[in-house]
Amino acid sequence: MTIANTCVLVAAVLPVLTMGLAKFSTAGKKVREGGYDNRKPREWASKQEGWKARAAAAHSNGFEALPLFVFAVLAAQQAGLDQGRTDTLAIAFIVTRLVYIAIYLANQGALRSLVWGVGLAITIAIFAPTLSFAL
Repeated sequence: MTIANTCVLVAAVLPVLTMGLAKFSTAGKKVREGGYDNRKPREWASKQEGWKARAAAAHSNGFEALPLFVFAVLAAQQAGLDQGRTDTLAIAFIVTRLVYIAIYLANQGALRSLVWGVGLAITIAIFAPTLSFAL
């Protein structure tokens, strides 16, 4: 497995861990006291406030960003692009996602959007050279 493929796995697990932060913070509380309700997880998430609500939003965004990143890595590998470059950019994407999550939890909206844009640019850069083959 390449480093980029490992990064795909990490990117797939990050949203789960992000939501896990919010769920874990309510461990030990009864559902009626605001504890996590595994019977109604989406309803529970929609009732969260503050950083827990932002964790739920970051969770969703992680899954939204995932398909393009997976496609980028697979397209780069299928096209035979330099694996070292693909690995480096995949690592940069993961680092950017970690920063994004931290900034999201810290409620820094403008900075969060900037970091999200950097992540998108990295994803496009991964498979951008393959676009020239299609033209």
